[in-house]
Amino acid sequence: MTHPAPDLTSKPQALTGLIAVQTGAVVSRTLVHKAVGTVTLFAFDADQGLSEHSAPYDALVQVIEGEIDIRIAADPHRVGAGQLLLLPANVPHALHARAPAKMLLTMIRA
Repeated sequence: MTHPAPDLTSKPQALTGLIAVQTGAVVSRTLVHKAVGTVTLFAFDADQGLSEHSAPYDALVQVIEGEIDIRIAADPHRVGAGQLLLLPANVPHALHARAPAKMLLTMIRA
């Protein structure tokens, strides 16, 4: 499920308040969408995630609540709140939240 981008210029926003975890779902909300890249906020319920895929650009994951297991190729990583991890371009990766979690994904296309 996706939500429209909020007006981030009107006042400072708390990231965790811009998206809510929904039962049995992965929710996303694009915060910035430009030709050169995107910033997307995700919320995962427990045992939810993104299946293995790759992207043609580097992406930076910043976990803001909970912990997310991220596999890059064959390498597993557990990324917790306040931590970040770079997902290299063209390398398969998958994400799985053991408990409810939120993350910010920044993808730069240029």
